[in-house]
Amino acid sequence: MSPPVLTIELAGPVPPGTMQRLRDHLACLAWYFEESRVGAYDLCVRADRLGATDAGGEEEPPCPFTVSIMGPGIGDEALFDAEHDDEVDRESLIGFTPTHAVTVMASASRPVSHLVTALLTATVMDIVGGVVCAELADGQRSVVAGLRGLVALASSPWPEVYGSAEFLRAWVRRPGFRLAT
Repeated sequence: MSPPVLTIELAGPVPPGTMQRLRDHLACLAWYFEESRVGAYDLCVRADRLGATDAGGEEEPPCPFTVSIMGPGIGDEALFDAEHDDEVDRESLIGFTPTHAVTVMASASRPVSHLVTALLTATVMDIVGGVVCAELADGQRSVVAGLRGLVALASSPWPEVYGSAEFLRAWVRRPGFRLAT
């Protein structure tokens, strides 16, 4: 099973001051932190550092993640283009055409990885803004419909949901929460 990944769609580049605040915040949260390039971070985070109190207990090791800002002028431009070359009209869904994005990717697919991916993404969104895009597994559309912070549901070319940081935090409180992988 693939590890969970979420993408935060952005209407423009992340300003340098905001990027520094993100870097500083992630470094404070992390048990391990490394900046591989400006805007790209490898870190290990425990669920309890993100406010999750029932994520598996003290025996759960920290979850390894990559948080990477991508788009023109920052890096991973080819990846950004490839991920946004699916002809989906995001402007009609979320109110803007993304020019940049942030990916939050777990390195493992343990149950706690899904929880931490969502909470870490919400934390990143608190700093950089944007709208999260998450693929939906079968049966999840009804689970996310009506949650606070929901921006849009899409069904083509595959089921996706768009929402705010508040949406992610509401979704993780749902019984059986799990991101599609």
